[in-house]
Amino acid sequence: MAKEIKQKKWEGKDTVEIRGVDGEIVWHVLEDFCNLHKWIPIDTCYKIGGIEGQPGLIRYCASAKKGVTKDAEPTIKWFKEKLLKIDPIQRCLSYEIVDNNMGFKNYVAIMKVLPLQINGGDDGKSEGCMIEWSCVCDPIEGWSLQDLNNYIGSFLKSLGNKIQLAYSYSPSKI
Repeated sequence: MAKEIKQKKWEGKDTVEIRGVDGEIVWHVLEDFCNLHKWIPIDTCYKIGGIEGQPGLIRYCASAKKGVTKDAEPTIKWFKEKLLKIDPIQRCLSYEIVDNNMGFKNYVAIMKVLPLQINGGDDGKSEGCMIEWSCVCDPIEGWSLQDLNNYIGSFLKSLGNKIQLAYSYSPSKI
């Protein structure tokens, strides 16, 4: 009998600071679960099942990656994600990838909006917030744990930058 070797789960985590933007505004971006394409570099994101803002909501997200040559057909990278929990008081949500063509298995993530206290603020008021994105998943074939952390970090940085840019022009855009 062959022994089955069980690989340890991967844990990824990153944060991004968003200075001068209230956590409530950032939370409204995150809780709008099916509009992720507005904030990170993917082509589309839309609801395919469930009720907006409720656990069980499923979104489809996809992007076309251009081929190496001019005539190469784009490759569609896609995933379906299910909202597991959403807590507007704690400003956090969790979701899982239920299907994809990118190699993710048993992926569960938690996203939180946390206050950002900057030294020197003697009134105790928050001078912004930060988003924390953490996940646990099975190892991804062809990836390293560092690749996973880079993946999370790149999307999180884009998210923070776009929120910062949108808010700096007009908070009503969000």
